[in-house]
Amino acid sequence: MSVEQQLTAGVAALGLALPHGGVAKLLAYLALLDKWNRVYNLTAVRDAERMVSHHLLDSLAAVPYVQGGAPHLVRLLDVGSGGGLPGIPLAIARPELQVTLIDSIAKKTAFLLQAKAELGLGNLNVVTGRVEDWRPAEGFDVITSRAFSDLKEFVALTRHLLKPAGRWLAMKGLYPHEEIAGLPSDVKVSADHALCVPGLEASRHLIVLEPVE
Repeated sequence: MSVEQQLTAGVAALGLALPHGGVAKLLAYLALLDKWNRVYNLTAVRDAERMVSHHLLDSLAAVPYVQGGAPHLVRLLDVGSGGGLPGIPLAIARPELQVTLIDSIAKKTAFLLQAKAELGLGNLNVVTGRVEDWRPAEGFDVITSRAFSDLKEFVALTRHLLKPAGRWLAMKGLYPHEEIAGLPSDVKVSADHALCVPGLEASRHLIVLEPVE
């Protein structure tokens, strides 16, 4: 099975409908990630087939939970984005999202800017800096992360960036019982989605967090 066939089958298994040219853009992103990874070490995964399952499909598994039925334009922040995961696959899969990627390491954001330009992602914004120090003019509806930090730190570092009715979406492996127990009393787990990622035999969970009013 080719990488394209693997991706197409995986997208179908997730029940997603991608916009026209979506698969081609995801493959172009994968090729760019592979190219830059040889110099910049953006990801420990080197094999293209594993990149499809561990990166693209793993990120795309979060698509159904990003908008949560909201009819308005959703502003999403991907914290500690690294090589652009899950932010870039989300931006490709849902062009109506306004996606911002933030990372403190300049060589990583240089790659993200290159990906934005080469893939023509007009709904993507890239920020270099520490998330706790960043003060944009407008907050975000959704703040997500994938292997950025534990939940307590994730919430603490980004709380000032969340809109009043916003949500955190934390992508995790095994269900993080201890991390959830360590959350502050004014943050609650509003949902836990066990993700079934095609080609990935590991446990994956999407933890939805909300401020307690």
